[in-house]
Amino acid sequence: MKNIYFRFILIVFFSSFLFGNSKDYYQIDEYISYSKQERISENFIKIIQEKSKAITKQNQKIKIVMVYPGNQISDYWRKSKLSFEKRMIELNINYELIDFFTKPAVEIKEQSKHLLKAFKQNADYLIFTLDAKKHTKFIERIISKKRTKLILQNITTPLKKWKNRQPFLYVGFDHSTGSKMLADYYIKETKAEGNYAVLYGSKGYVSFMRGVNFIDYISSKSNLKLIHEYYTDFNKQKAKNATLDLLAINSDIKFIYACSTDIALGVIEALKEKDLLGKIKVNGWGGGNSELDAIEKGLMDITVMRMNDDNGVAMAEAIKYDLINKNDEIPTIYSGEFKIVKKGIKKEELEKYKMKAFRYTFDDK
Repeated sequence: MKNIYFRFILIVFFSSFLFGNSKDYYQIDEYISYSKQERISENFIKIIQEKSKAITKQNQKIKIVMVYPGNQISDYWRKSKLSFEKRMIELNINYELIDFFTKPAVEIKEQSKHLLKAFKQNADYLIFTLDAKKHTKFIERIISKKRTKLILQNITTPLKKWKNRQPFLYVGFDHSTGSKMLADYYIKETKAEGNYAVLYGSKGYVSFMRGVNFIDYISSKSNLKLIHEYYTDFNKQKAKNATLDLLAINSDIKFIYACSTDIALGVIEALKEKDLLGKIKVNGWGGGNSELDAIEKGLMDITVMRMNDDNGVAMAEAIKYDLINKNDEIPTIYSGEFKIVKKGIKKEELEKYKMKAFRYTFDDK
């Protein structure tokens, strides 16, 4: 009864923090069907995979502002910027990029300050994310300001309340899809029985989509029992401390589900310290270089690997099509592909994944 009550409080808290719940968002297929963008989406996916086709007429310089929660071990944001710029150069787009990198979760005020700067600078394009309720006020201001076109990264589920006044582009890798892939792995490995723990990031959209959806899916498909939940602000040290704490309370668990790279690496440190590495499974989330290194060293059991550079390419291609007045070829959502990478993967297979995922950023370590 206590666990059920705690889960109820957790969901209510998440809902109030996230300005609603999962019913407030369109899932990808739902939105594509609703907006009749099946053909556009299919064509755009093909464009992302093709070699770049530069615009022939030099455009007047455009101003792009990028506000990223990229100060973390995960290289997702840095690689996104690099792949975006390299594709922009290939496309022969004349642009100025102003970027601001902050810590995730804990620097909301700092992010807000940079957003305000972007708003005042009359940028042609603003690239940002949506994770906390406070972000929505700025986003709605940008949407209403027709001059600045908004690209929301790391979110692929349009808000229903914005109806037909959506941002220019949602781009990323669908959190629910990746989490279900990990859930299926854990259900199979545990034979659907035993205890587990979840380490969230901050109390926001990403943790909800990766964490709560994971728990709900596990609950519907297995007899696995959730016995520990912690929030870590996507911070490695906090994740390590949380892991040590949960192990002290009850170490009879099959796996610890980590909602991000930094969290996973903190969990690994704690398990090593307690000589439980290999006895309790742990996953990564995203498949950046640090996670792949951990997989190869046998420290991490599994990750969902994003074909990372595709989202940088998608942003550049959307801007190109906007500049050449082919807006009817730009879908509202681009969601990239995942690959499952498990401990023991053959080196040649992993190298093949890396070449695809990091086709613009392979040398960025």
